[in-house]
Amino acid sequence: MNMSLLKKFFSFFSNLDFITLAIIIALAGYGTLMVYSATSGSIGYMDRKIVQVLLGLGVIFIVANIKYSIVQSFALPFLAFTCLLLVLTLIFGITSKGATRWLNIGIRFQPSELAKLAVPVYLSCFLGQQEGPMNWRRLIISSLAVAIPSGLVILQPDLGTTILVALSGLVVIFLAGLSWRIIIVGIIALIVIAPIFWEYGMHDYQKVRVLTILNPDADPLGAGYHVNQSKIAIGSGGITGKGILQGTQVQLNFLPEAHTDFIFSVLSEELGLVGVTVLFSLFFFLILRMFWLATIATNKVAQLLCASQGFILSIYVVVNVGMVSGLLPVVGVPLPFVSYGGTSFVSLCVTFGLVMGFYNQTQREKNSFKQSVTNKY
Repeated sequence: MNMSLLKKFFSFFSNLDFITLAIIIALAGYGTLMVYSATSGSIGYMDRKIVQVLLGLGVIFIVANIKYSIVQSFALPFLAFTCLLLVLTLIFGITSKGATRWLNIGIRFQPSELAKLAVPVYLSCFLGQQEGPMNWRRLIISSLAVAIPSGLVILQPDLGTTILVALSGLVVIFLAGLSWRIIIVGIIALIVIAPIFWEYGMHDYQKVRVLTILNPDADPLGAGYHVNQSKIAIGSGGITGKGILQGTQVQLNFLPEAHTDFIFSVLSEELGLVGVTVLFSLFFFLILRMFWLATIATNKVAQLLCASQGFILSIYVVVNVGMVSGLLPVVGVPLPFVSYGGTSFVSLCVTFGLVMGFYNQTQREKNSFKQSVTNKY
């Protein structure tokens, strides 16, 4: 019995995707260093970030060992459970700065982060099991799987997370084989709905954030303050940066939310172009790895999940960097694996744990096939 467990243990680690794991650890280490600097050398924040990282890595090892058939069985219940948590958040959630995004059930967490995981996982499982081109039945079910959690998140209100939840689902639907006719109809519908949503669906402060992109200097001490201070930090880093704990924008408290949404600005100021290049390289190789894993996956569910995570991670990075650079509205989107935030980090680790689990199973199937061929001859 002990030998059997030992054999399974070594079999699991021998098939583990160490390249993906190494990139995630590098990004998390980068994030821990920048959280330490962004909080002016706070040991408390750094310790909590380390705990988040260790918890996330533990989650990866556990999830990566789950068979994809089990993932398929629990995808819909998990999505339903996430929607229930979002409803409970609206009723019993903690309200801060005019938004109700947190739920306290002994631990304080953000259910909307789970939605960014539940939606693409469910859609990958649902659409990955279907044969043939996309039909209206599948499209309606898929649209509801995107619309319901997105609608619950926008009620908090949280525009940034709503956009990410919706995009994470739409990416999977597109990859599953959406026809161009439906895409064109969707674009036309979006153009028609956009002005209505602007007028009746967006809060005044959200409209101000969008308009601030066009002229951030119109209100430099109000709506444009975050972006202006962030751009100063990014621009003042130069080639090699000012050094850890030496960035004036963050150390003199000019840069709000430095350890969460604006951590890229801190990194740019203190590590400069060199540090930014290293960060972008890590993200680039992780995204490229997701697409490569999609090409070697042995089933459509794994292909959809791996490829969609490559696109979704790209969207997260572009939105965060665009936001802090003044190219996109400030919508409160963290930088994946780098920003401080336990729910976000662990949710990402669950997703990438699933991806690594598919790789693990693919390798086991290949090894089993090779062994059977060897035994035969």
